[in-house]
Amino acid sequence: MNFFCFGLNHHTAPIEARERFAGHARSPAVLRDLGCSEVLLLTTCNRVEIYAAAGANIANEEIAESLRINDEPSSKNDLEAFYRKENAECARHLFRVAAGLDSMVVGETEILGQAKRAYADARASGNAGPLLHRLCQRAFRAAKQVRSKTQITRGPVSVGSVAVDLAEKIFGDLRGRKVLVLGAGETSAKTLRALASRGVSDLRVSNRTPARAEELANELEGIAVPFATWLEQCREIDILISSTAAETHLLTPPLLVPILRDRADRPLFIIDIAVPRDVSPEVNEFDGVYLYDIDSLQEIASESHELRRQQIAAAEAIIDEHVADFQKHLGLSQSGTRPTKECPTRVSGELRASEL
Repeated sequence: MNFFCFGLNHHTAPIEARERFAGHARSPAVLRDLGCSEVLLLTTCNRVEIYAAAGANIANEEIAESLRINDEPSSKNDLEAFYRKENAECARHLFRVAAGLDSMVVGETEILGQAKRAYADARASGNAGPLLHRLCQRAFRAAKQVRSKTQITRGPVSVGSVAVDLAEKIFGDLRGRKVLVLGAGETSAKTLRALASRGVSDLRVSNRTPARAEELANELEGIAVPFATWLEQCREIDILISSTAAETHLLTPPLLVPILRDRADRPLFIIDIAVPRDVSPEVNEFDGVYLYDIDSLQEIASESHELRRQQIAAAEAIIDEHVADFQKHLGLSQSGTRPTKECPTRVSGELRASEL
């Protein structure tokens, strides 16, 4: 039984490709039908990856199709954006991902929580067996050690904080600006906290689940906006930061035209962190509208990368130790060939605190 990782991320594919292969709830079931005995789907704004165990080889084209969210046919360029890593290299990749070493913002901490939720979902659906259990537990341990033994998390360490850095570069002092954050997930929450730390007092939150928007708004002394009326807020705000799980554009040129008539000469700054994107790219063609998507944040992120370069080497050394130990534990050779003996057939009980 071999295990592998298959996916694409911000290193290999632009957002236009990532949003076409963003994955969906049925992806693991499709892969089980194709012959995978264990499957985990990890999706974030910067990556979509499958971690799976299988007794026989499954074609890359079939895996890619399981991740497609529309009916457009795959092109050769689409498939070239994917990577596939087997056994030991798969382990190394996941360890680096969980530790934040493969992120757009090196050292970011959100990815570890996202990986844990992906693993919990796989267990709850019966898709995680003994191999994925061992792989994920080791990844979580490696990430914890990297965070505790290096200073990799210093500086801006989230997509949200980088987005706020960009807003500050555009507007200068953010105090006095009116900001609407669309979506109330973890990324939105970190973005709101980063805004509050820069002195923004007029914070507005809108989410499909009103209770979550109210919770975030109360935490930061902001205002919860009903999701049905968020577009009207665009007549007043200076900055819109969007990070929802919508599968189609929430803001398009026809929707924005009447809004812009009421704004006169006031610019509207939009940061779209969502994948698939919440805002149609054509919106950027309007005068006075400045649209940035997740890929636009990479230049700012690279600046913080330089500050962490010395810490990256120490973090990579920790990852190397965990990969070597994991290879030894599973009986993998240095080349990452299949285990020499079968893994246990039962997954251990609920996660211990020391494993998280």
